[in-house]
Amino acid sequence: MKTIKGPAIFLAQFAGDAAPFNSLAGLAGWAAGLGYKGVQIPAWDGRLIDLARAAESKTYCDELRGVLADAGLEVTELATHLQGQLIAAHPAYDALLDGFAPPDVHGNPRARQAWAVEQMLLAAKASANLGLKAHVTFSGALAWPYLYPFPQRPAGLIEAAFDELALRWRPILDAFEDAGVDVCYEIHPSEDLHDGVTYEMFLERVGNHPRACLLYDPSHFVLQQLDYLAYIDIYHERIRMFHVKDAEFNPTGRQGVYGGYQPWVDRAGRFRSLGDGQVDFSAIFSKLTQYGFDGWAVLEWECCLKHPEQGAAEGAAFIADHIIRVTEKAFDDFAGSGTDLAANKAILGIA
Repeated sequence: MKTIKGPAIFLAQFAGDAAPFNSLAGLAGWAAGLGYKGVQIPAWDGRLIDLARAAESKTYCDELRGVLADAGLEVTELATHLQGQLIAAHPAYDALLDGFAPPDVHGNPRARQAWAVEQMLLAAKASANLGLKAHVTFSGALAWPYLYPFPQRPAGLIEAAFDELALRWRPILDAFEDAGVDVCYEIHPSEDLHDGVTYEMFLERVGNHPRACLLYDPSHFVLQQLDYLAYIDIYHERIRMFHVKDAEFNPTGRQGVYGGYQPWVDRAGRFRSLGDGQVDFSAIFSKLTQYGFDGWAVLEWECCLKHPEQGAAEGAAFIADHIIRVTEKAFDDFAGSGTDLAANKAILGIA
């Protein structure tokens, strides 16, 4: 067993144009002041990191780490959710997804995908230069518009989508293998990898690639009513990252999992600040510790009610209180008899 590292915080929801949230140094000082020990950096935010430069220069990466070290922090992982989404994008979302990419590839899905692939390859090198072991991203989605089987899906449609998804990701996974970094897919609605079954479909098609791993985030499982504790039992060997995010699901006579197209505040399933939702984090931290999870507990703040700065301030203490310092001895050692093999055989009558 290992003691989970943390608390850490994902900076995506906090970066902004006003100080201290408009620079890595400013965010580092702010996060450290709240009690965080690590930060997860969104690789699409040029205010925080130059991804291409990080892929090319260990010196630059050392400078980034130095900025964090000055505040008493470490970088936990890089994140490419927006770039990963563009690896596989159904045409229905083209107009919406253009905003994830630079203007010169807008309106050109093929060029946009090529840009995303290059971003992922840069992320592999940058992660290695930063000395990181894991990286988080989204899988993208070709089949998501056909989630519900009506109109009836043509035979082979989903299989073809997952074949193509694996084809696009395999060379990226190989690049991360060369870099010595795990690709941790955040299992998430709107992604083709949105539950355990879809992850297994993908994993089979990439030949059980050793770098095709998982980020664990229980909030998404609450919203789709999946057993988030059993999920750890099933997939713990592939879980390399952990987003600590709360959620609640309160169905009514008017709406359930699908939410009736309502805004977040009016949905039956909502993300909440830590401690305000229904996730049993004591059980989660116990299971991850039991299975020897060797990573960081990273706050991902998303809440439709609470101010982000309040959520961040409360989140550091919440995570720290849930981290289990693993024991180095058995609780009943005091009652040990100190017998040896010969004595054991005598006790069993087989001496």
